[in-house]
This record gives sequence, structure tokens and C-alpha cells, in this order.
Amino acid sequence: MRTTLLAAALAVFCLLPAATHAQRVGASSLAEAVDSVMRDTGARGIAVAVVEDGKVVDVQAHGDRNAAGDPLTTDTVMYAASLTKTAFAYMVLQLVDEGVIDLDRSIADYLPRPLTDYGSDEIEDRYARYSDLAGDERWRMLTPRILLTHRSGFANFGFLEPDGKLRFHFDPGARYGYSGDGIILLQFVLEEGLGLDVGAEMQRRVFDRFGMTRTSMMWRPDFAENLADGWTIDGEVMPHDERSKTRAAGSMDTTISDMARLAAGVARGEGLSAASQAERVRAQAPITTRSQFPTLQPELPEAEQRSGLAAALGVIRFEGPQGPGVFKGGHNDFVGNTWVCVEQGRRCVVILADDVRAESGFPRIVRAVLGETGVPWSWEYGDMKMLP
Repeated sequence: MRTTLLAAALAVFCLLPAATHAQRVGASSLAEAVDSVMRDTGARGIAVAVVEDGKVVDVQAHGDRNAAGDPLTTDTVMYAASLTKTAFAYMVLQLVDEGVIDLDRSIADYLPRPLTDYGSDEIEDRYARYSDLAGDERWRMLTPRILLTHRSGFANFGFLEPDGKLRFHFDPGARYGYSGDGIILLQFVLEEGLGLDVGAEMQRRVFDRFGMTRTSMMWRPDFAENLADGWTIDGEVMPHDERSKTRAAGSMDTTISDMARLAAGVARGEGLSAASQAERVRAQAPITTRSQFPTLQPELPEAEQRSGLAAALGVIRFEGPQGPGVFKGGHNDFVGNTWVCVEQGRRCVVILADDVRAESGFPRIVRAVLGETGVPWSWEYGDMKMLP
């Protein structure tokens, strides 16, 4: 009888979902992992959110939010950087569900004038100088899908070009090449072509939906009461940038508590049709470069390319030991963020760091929460030496 009961108990245990990993790790073990990363990197502040089965199960903040030593809390406003792109893509897919925009329709169909007619100082300040593309009709090949999967053919930003001009480096849709200007162009199409206010749409469709009360696409004065600055790789303190205009490529301010709600809602697919949720994480195009940056590096020979690494809509898809997952990083000179989700069990971890030195410890924290996922860290961070 005991043998039978034991066998039955083991059988039930084996059927438990992998989502219990974070519960087995526990809040204290996660805190230990974060503290070890701060100790080994010198990073001053790290916040982490954990999602299991599409529900928030843990939110933590460690360290300082500024040079004065004020504590980083779960409600401290931090810069989301390029995690903005994932939230923006989620909003765009709601528009797709409503038939407002088609992922595979040329942007030319939505604009009242040719894209190359837009070159005023106002347009350049808000978006880019699209008149730089005059004489190159390849802009008509651009679609929302191509822009959301970073296959526009643009550099990251036109103003970073040697002559400061926007140009195509390859035919739209031909390959992956990370481009903030591609995301900004889709924002331009929504605003100029469809008359939408992307900031207002993000507020209504994303932030309000998920109860993200301390998140915005632009600076709000009430953020100042609990705000994170940042630290560079050299340990220099940098003040928080009070962004005065909506930029779909990376203007979002948020908190780790709000990002926890967003990650959980996105994992559940709340606000999207089942078809759009599946399309969001589907492998849209293979990624063929050794690393993400520099953005226009040569493609690897096919035999050296990473199997299962692909562009999805606003995220990167990968295949790992737990099956498929998606991730997105966010980075500038003094902020480092990451958002990793494993499809099995709708499990996610979000990390917001107000110190870019924390990035080398992200694999340690993600592994403490989710176990080994197969996130392609060396593709995301290139030659950065990651903590063991």
C-alpha cells in the first residue's frame, strides 16, 4: 500500500507545471541573487518583478535611487528605455484587431502625402527628416510588420549616420537590423496618417488597462517625488531625463510595480485576440548577425547563425531548454533593463536597473527566477563579460 501511495504521489508531483520554479526559489533567494549582482558589479540599484501563469507573484527593489542614497522602492519612477518598444507593439496589435491598421499594408496607403514630402524642422524634431529619402522609392515597401520586426533597412537613428541623414542600408524586409527610427516611423504613420495620438493611445490601451498609475510616455511633475537617476559604466551619476515628447522607440517612464502588471497582462494576452497574441511572439524573420549591436554588422554564414533566434513583433523570440520564449532589452549610457518570458507557464521576469553596470549580472538574476532559459545573452550584449 505504501509503495502504491508513494508512486501515486510521485506521479502527481511530476505533473506539476514548471511555473513552480520561482516559488521554489523564494523571495529571499531572489534577493540574494540581486544582492550578489550588486556586490559583484558595483551597481547601485536593481528592481525585479516575477510573473507566474500570467500573475504577479513577487516585486522587489534593492539599493539606491540617487547619489544621496535615497532607497529605490517598487514605486520609484525609472526609465524604461527600449522596453517602450514592446509596450508600443502591444498597443499596435490592438489597432490591428480593430481593423484600424493592417500589418502587411504599405505605409504609403496611410499617409496623405508621400513620405519624402515630410522634411520640416517640426517633423524632424518629433520623428525624423523623411525628405532625406527623396529619390528612393523603397520607402513604399515598408509595412507595420517590417517596422515592428526591425527590418526597415535604416540604421538605429539617422542622426547617428556620418552625415546625419536617414537612408536605407538594405531593402526593407530583407533582414534584421535594429532601428529606433523604424519604430518612430510607425508612430509617425499612426499620428500623421490616421490622426491618432500615440501617447494618449498608450495611456488608454495599455497603462490604464493594467493599472499602471506611475507610467507615462512623457515626463510628469508628480514623478519627481520618487525618481531614479542613473549611473554610467564608470560610476558617474546622471540625472533622470525629463522627456518632453512621446517617442515610441523609448520615452516611457515607469516603475517596477507597473512593469509587473504590464508583463503579467501581456503574458495573459489581455486586450488582444488569440490570433494577435500568437502573432506577437511568432518567429517573423530569422536573425542572422553575431550580436545586436552594432546594428548594421554583416550577416553570419548560415552554419554560424543561431538556431531559433528570430524577430517577433516588438520582442525577440528564442528557443531554449524550456521551449520557446521572448525577450526585450532596454539600455542607454546609465540604465539597463530586460524583460524575459518563457511561453510554458506564462512565466516572466522584468529587471529595471538604474545603473548600467548591472547588465552583466542579468543572466544570474533571470536564472534564479526562471531556471536556464536559453536567452541569447551574448547576442544581446555582444562582448560584455557576464557574471558566472
